[in-house]
Order: sequence, then C-alpha cells, then structure tokens
Amino acid sequence: MKLEPFSVPATEAEAIAEQDRLRPLVRAEGPAPEPLRWIAGLDVAYAVDESRVAGAVTVLDATTLEVVETATALRSVDFPYVPGLLAFREIPALVDALDKLTCVPDLLVCDGYGLAHPRRFGLACHLGVLTDVPTFGVAKTTFIGTFDEPGQARGDRSDLVDEDEVIGRVLRTQPNIKPVFVSVGHHISLDAATDLALRLAPKYRLPETTRQSDQASRRALAAGTVN
Repeated sequence: MKLEPFSVPATEAEAIAEQDRLRPLVRAEGPAPEPLRWIAGLDVAYAVDESRVAGAVTVLDATTLEVVETATALRSVDFPYVPGLLAFREIPALVDALDKLTCVPDLLVCDGYGLAHPRRFGLACHLGVLTDVPTFGVAKTTFIGTFDEPGQARGDRSDLVDEDEVIGRVLRTQPNIKPVFVSVGHHISLDAATDLALRLAPKYRLPETTRQSDQASRRALAAGTVN
C-alpha cells in the first residue's frame, strides 16, 4: 500500500494547521469499492500510562467476514492528548501496521470519526487521505452533533447534524441496542458507508472490523515492546 508521508507535529497549532491543509483533499462521495474483496479494520490500544500505543490492522474477507491477515505495531506516544487531535497519537502505529500487510485492503474502517469532527477531519479522513483508499469511521459514542434517536429495529438510522450540516449517521446495528455513529472518511458516500457498517455487524453492535482489530491491538500491547 502506498502511503503519503506522515510526521508528528511539534505543537497543537501545527497539528491543527495540518488538518486544515489536508481537509480540502477529502472526497465524501462514491459507492462501495467494486470488487470488494478485503476490508480492513483499524484500532489502537493504549498502555495504562499512555506512554505506548499499539496499532492493529485486521483484514477480513468481505464475503465471509473471516480474518485473512492481521498486522500490528507498537509505538511510543509522541503527541499529547488533545480532543480533536487524537489522530496524531494513533496514526504512526497504524501506518506501521499498514506497511506490514501483504494484501492491500479495498476499504478501511476506523474505530473513530471522519467528518463527524469539529474541523471535519477526524482519524478516518486523515487515514483516507494518506492512503487514498476508501475509508469511513464507526464510533461507539458521539463526539459532536445532535440527532433524533433512530428506531429500535436493526438497520434503523437517523442523521447526525452539526450546525445544520449532516456529518454522519446514527445506526442501530442490533435490535434494542445502543446505536453506533458512522461518518465518512474519504472516497465513499455516507449512504454507502452506513450500509457497509450494517453489513459488517451481523451479530454484534460493533462491526467485525472493529471487534477483530480491537482484540488484536490489545494482544499486541500486552505482548510487545516499543519499536
């Protein structure tokens, strides 16, 4: 996979400027990739003291949702915790893990936000621009925006809105279970991302991409040392 260069900014102001520079590159449109063979889930796990972060990329067969490849990487955390700038803490380890893959994913699904972000440039947007691969985010909770509670049936959904702009979708993946929050990262429309998020969650609230990459990142953190 070809990745654009990434470096950790020295200051919060530099990080915000980098988000502002890259945001115009986001393309929040397009159908699901075709053919869709491999879907990668990306997640991270932090050490208790947040000195280390483990990144994991788990590639699933798009038809069976079986895991076909997993890559992990462990990094020191080189950027402070600042809401809205978590990508600069997590991307280095995720990029290292992506570099280890032998199969190239057709789609990336992040545990986090895309356009549902104060500057409309969350982790899913950032990774999508760096990789130029269709990307979206599925978050467990809302970061910004308001919404009407969707119906209780699987597949029910409502818009996530901020300042009169639709920035994501609130999706019920399982009956009578709390919804998840889907937002576009790059090269895919919100409708396509929402439909894929539902397809990726046939049994549980969270997509299999998130479940598998979460487990992989936790295993890597428990077993590894800083690269």
